[in-house]
Amino acid sequence: MEEKISTLERVKHKLKTWYNEYKRILTVTKKPTKEEFLAIVKISGLGILAIGMVGFIIQMINLTLFK
Repeated sequence: MEEKISTLERVKHKLKTWYNEYKRILTVTKKPTKEEFLAIVKISGLGILAIGMVGFIIQMINLTLFK
């Protein structure tokens, strides 16, 4: 019975710790402004486009060299 109690206490402690950390993060963060959001969208889009272009170029090289 003591093992179950200690296990329950450990789980409660972990959940309480996680909740406190989560709450702290939410109080520190802020919603981005419209300008910040648009900058993030543009940068992410350019990154996705760049990775796609690299993959496409590698595929074209692969097709031309090993056909």
